[in-house]
Amino acid sequence: MSNTIAVVGLSWGDEGKGKFVDYFAQKADVVVRYNGGNNAGHTIQANGVKYKFKLMPSGAPLEKEGVIANGCVVDPKVLLEEIENLKKLNKNVELKLSSTAHVIFPFHRILDELEEKTKGEYAAGTTKRGIGPTYSDKAARWGLRIYDIINPKILRPKLEKLYKIKKDLISIYDPNVDLDLEAIYEEYKSYGEQLKPYVIDTAYYLNKAIDSGKKILFEAAQGSLLDVDHGFYPYGTSSNANALGISSGTGIPPKKINKIIGIVKAYTSRVGKGRFPTELFNDTAKKIREQGHEYGTVTGRPRRVGWLDLFNIKYGIMINGVDKVIITLLDALEDINPIKICVNYELDGKILESWPIQSEIIEYCKPIYKSFEGWKEKTREEWTNIALKGYDALPETMKIYIQAIREELQLNIACVSIGPDRKETIVIEDCNF
Repeated sequence: MSNTIAVVGLSWGDEGKGKFVDYFAQKADVVVRYNGGNNAGHTIQANGVKYKFKLMPSGAPLEKEGVIANGCVVDPKVLLEEIENLKKLNKNVELKLSSTAHVIFPFHRILDELEEKTKGEYAAGTTKRGIGPTYSDKAARWGLRIYDIINPKILRPKLEKLYKIKKDLISIYDPNVDLDLEAIYEEYKSYGEQLKPYVIDTAYYLNKAIDSGKKILFEAAQGSLLDVDHGFYPYGTSSNANALGISSGTGIPPKKINKIIGIVKAYTSRVGKGRFPTELFNDTAKKIREQGHEYGTVTGRPRRVGWLDLFNIKYGIMINGVDKVIITLLDALEDINPIKICVNYELDGKILESWPIQSEIIEYCKPIYKSFEGWKEKTREEWTNIALKGYDALPETMKIYIQAIREELQLNIACVSIGPDRKETIVIEDCNF
């Protein structure tokens, strides 16, 4: 069996994947991003330093080999900024960039914003980073890829054609938008020159690495419920944000994907629009938001928060084929009493059998809750000391809450997190390489 682990979010994203990619990366040889673009934000805190990545694989603080695979869309400016920031921290950047990853251009960002305005009530609540329009061009087969920008003679005629198409389309929404073809060409030719040393055939590289026995860690962006095929459409993202996207997003066959770890936050948060059945609008929501620092890594916007929804987590577990679960941000629920967990939905007086993927159905669903006693507020130092002592040192009410999650999901809990730092992690069952 291959030495591979995938870390996926089982909800709306922002589950704390970055911390656990960093955790598993300590034993990994290669860390791979296989979907999304700079609309994803992964935060890592280690040795007193906070890293915020939008594109770089989260193994970068450990100077692990990082791969941005073909399933990603890349804003070259953002990627180069992240590379430079790592170098300023004296980090050795071991990056491999897929020659077939698609490239985000200025007109994609403009279209993202204009299209969102036009969609009205059907707007997804995007980050307006150009992600959706870039994936649209990929599907329409006229998108430009990393290989194009590192080869100026190939880039020029393709860009001229795409520029004209996008300029005409933008003028329908707003005839006053100005786009300079020559400036875009020169800018992206420069990006290509800077990125060229990192560009390879990542599918070949990764398969060869796996076959040679290297430990490979796959890192999902966003969360499973935002997946374009199996998520809360249209209020999601434009890529396959679950484990199903690994093969298409990397060129790694399914039989080489060994272990899938699902990340569950101790409550629920999300950004963007669409119904959120367990959402809270009271002082409890404000308290969770502040204690959990629920503000977007990419946008800084406050996230919507609510009780943990295990009904849709079960759906995520099914779709991903999860082996074990990790629970994060338990410390963010301190001094909240009672704490609730959604275990099912009710629709028209009937209990549902499975999470209804259609947003039009979820609109009318009522969550069914179980209530639990909370735990007291603690200092950061107290939480760290508890983590160092292990699971038995956790507050009894927290252990009851964790056990209830395990029983409801019928899946073993591998780790729990009670703080942002690596050392604030308690291993219950080993799930490493």
